[in-house]
Amino acid sequence: MNKKIFKKVLVVLGGKSGERKVSIDTGKACIKALKKKKYTISTFDPKFKNFNLINKKKTDVIFNALHGKEGEDGVAQSYFEYLKIPYTHSGIISSFNAMDKIISKKIFIENKILTPKYFSLNKNEVKQVNFLNLLNKKKFFFPLVVKPSNEGSSLGVKIIKNKKELKKTVNFLFKKYDQIIFEKFIGGQEIQVAVINNKALGAIELIPKRLFYDYKAKYTKKAKTEHVMPARLKKKKYIEVLKLAEKAHRSLGCRGVTRSDFKFFNNKFYLLELNTQPGMTSLSLVPEIANYYGIKFTDLVEKILLDASINK
Repeated sequence: MNKKIFKKVLVVLGGKSGERKVSIDTGKACIKALKKKKYTISTFDPKFKNFNLINKKKTDVIFNALHGKEGEDGVAQSYFEYLKIPYTHSGIISSFNAMDKIISKKIFIENKILTPKYFSLNKNEVKQVNFLNLLNKKKFFFPLVVKPSNEGSSLGVKIIKNKKELKKTVNFLFKKYDQIIFEKFIGGQEIQVAVINNKALGAIELIPKRLFYDYKAKYTKKAKTEHVMPARLKKKKYIEVLKLAEKAHRSLGCRGVTRSDFKFFNNKFYLLELNTQPGMTSLSLVPEIANYYGIKFTDLVEKILLDASINK
């Protein structure tokens, strides 16, 4: 798309998910950047209005700054498609598949991308299951990871160390979610890779002060994680993880910007998940990676905007 086509930009932000605050922070940062680039900006918050009320006549393009459910799982995207307004980030199917950790894992495995072993249970199944027997049968040992199957920003993710924690966490998660994943815990370095327009920008390493890079580590300064840019990898391995992130991006049919989260352990990269709408806040990783390689935040936001399209 040509910059001249996009003059009136609608930034969609906020929403009703558990990531509302992060979405507002992302939206505000992107609004500031787009105003510097001389775009005419308006905003829309689906917490207060239905997507159908977006004014097509006043909107050339949508900058989707939503995070979490109904923002990056294909719901918002389906409305944008219905309204026939170009929008940023991935399309309906790619967004849905990336948000659903079970579907995305299956796609990664089909594409020979290493991901931690896992199994899932829904609310109905859990009543009939003896956890310890199931874990033994599947050769899962503590610590292990338990998380919702379709949540973002590490919400609900827990590292479980014993039987007592397992039962408590499972009961807690099933009060809020219909399906959860049990995943083998992978140690080692936390590596995250930004991809834009099918090309990897770079890889950053995270050293959390907390047990892992959870919601607080991502979005609170008090629990701020140490960022090492570029990631401490040998050149060959650095190139390898960039190519893996590009492969994951393509395998899900993504467009615009994505961030892939890896663990590097025993000389192997394990892809944990791919985020189709990475945060664009002051603590966010994609802008930090881009900045290291000479891409200013304003240019990065405009680059994302200009890749907007319909049904791509």
